[in-house]
Amino acid sequence: MNENKKKSSVAIVGVIFAVVIVLVLGMLFMLRSSAKGKSVDSMMKKIKVKEATPVKASISLDDNSLYDELPEISKYPVAVQGNGQLDVEIFTSGEKAGDGNDSWLIDVANKFNNEGVEVNGKTVSMTVRSVPSGTAADYIISNKYLPDIYTPSNTLFGEYAVVNGGNLELYKERLVGNTAGILVKKGAYSNFADIISAVQSGSLNMGYTNPQTSATGLNLLVTLMQDGEENFAKFNQNIPYVAYTTQQMRDSASNGKLDAILTEYQTYINDDNLKSIYDFVPFGMRHDNPAYVCDKAGKTEDDMAAIDAVLDYCLSDSMQKIATNKGFNANDDYKSELNFTGAEVSQALDSYKVAKDNGKDIIAVFVADCSGSMYGDPMNQLKESLSNGMQYIKENNYVGLVSYSDDVTIEVPIAKFDMNQKAYFQGGINGLNANGSTASYDAVVVAMDMIAKEKVNHPDAKAMIFLLSDGRQNVGYGFNTIKGALEESQIPVYTISYTSDGDKDAMQKLADVNEGASINADSDDIIYKIKSLFNSQM
Repeated sequence: MNENKKKSSVAIVGVIFAVVIVLVLGMLFMLRSSAKGKSVDSMMKKIKVKEATPVKASISLDDNSLYDELPEISKYPVAVQGNGQLDVEIFTSGEKAGDGNDSWLIDVANKFNNEGVEVNGKTVSMTVRSVPSGTAADYIISNKYLPDIYTPSNTLFGEYAVVNGGNLELYKERLVGNTAGILVKKGAYSNFADIISAVQSGSLNMGYTNPQTSATGLNLLVTLMQDGEENFAKFNQNIPYVAYTTQQMRDSASNGKLDAILTEYQTYINDDNLKSIYDFVPFGMRHDNPAYVCDKAGKTEDDMAAIDAVLDYCLSDSMQKIATNKGFNANDDYKSELNFTGAEVSQALDSYKVAKDNGKDIIAVFVADCSGSMYGDPMNQLKESLSNGMQYIKENNYVGLVSYSDDVTIEVPIAKFDMNQKAYFQGGINGLNANGSTASYDAVVVAMDMIAKEKVNHPDAKAMIFLLSDGRQNVGYGFNTIKGALEESQIPVYTISYTSDGDKDAMQKLADVNEGASINADSDDIIYKIKSLFNSQM
């Protein structure tokens, strides 16, 4: 009898334990669901949303050039500073003047500057400055700043600069060898044509870099455009992701989110993670890092002799060995007959602005941080950058404006960005003032809700959110609460940070959810970067 009671007690305890476990797991599930599984509709019920009365303001009809907003060259600090009597400054793409295996030109310059090279009794030195290929071309075309040598990844931006009035000419066709390529999931495809066909048929998810800033992205664009604009348009209509920067593309490749992405062989061969996930399939013209001389006619014989000394040193066996050890000169069996003129590159870039959206509408909501921490210069720069960037938003897009501090205000409801909407948009910008706390994620939820309602009328539209903030969220919903709904919406959030001491990690995390870009810039160059972003996305 006692034994039976003991067994019965054990059984009861077991049942109670099981019930407790089930209840605990259920509570955890409910908590997790409430924290991470909220829908936009349910979140909107707890967000205080105001609706401002839109006010028109005058707008500028001047067709200002993007070159007008180029920051001072000091925004791109030198990686190596020479101090010779004849100092040769080089603009280089990032893979030759970065960290680790991307530091070839830095190594070359340091060694050269220790050699004591002289020309006609004058000491010669190298200064290296890393500037993105497209941005460097802008400096040269605008004549705002001219280096002595410009070495982009390939000749495309160089020839583009020449045909657009840049004072430069091709001097050396190759400093170090490299190739552009598509990284595709291992074993899937082995040639470029099959990859493109797979993307065009919708069976392969691929991302590429913005051809307006990236030499690799530009190579892909002109390669596809040689078979007609419709070839690129058919390809682009199935692209879920265009990276704003090469680093953004690297990050996306490393996490394996896409079936295929764009990069260079030197990057691929030095990244064990990329090699484990992807095969490298070369395409287009080679990336042999040519050297252009700027303002050759204005240089003295000694200047040209110094340039020759620098370039000969770069091409010496010992420096080429360093390059090979860093992943360059490794794919020389790849040959290409492709060669594009500056006029062809210009035409391709003009066509890209039209073809990139494949005739689809774009719905965008601009979300402006008006909290107290934005007071002063950050708010002034936010307003100036939005006003100046408006010219890059095409009239067929649908645009709205939201502001926030403690609460969220719909300053301008979404509407087609015609002259009337532009006037309202400018009026909304003019009325922005900084005060209060920072409900960033509440504002993003409101933007998502606005877009969802507008997509009823434009179901095939491409949607995006631009969050302009210092990243210091401190009231309202948190990131983990809205993340699930944001993922489900598939709306990319492009974040622009206006201060050097804001929460950049939070801004980056928000952008990473749906492969948006995160721009960290101070007030000296934020306008140029935002204009570039609008130019590429809008």
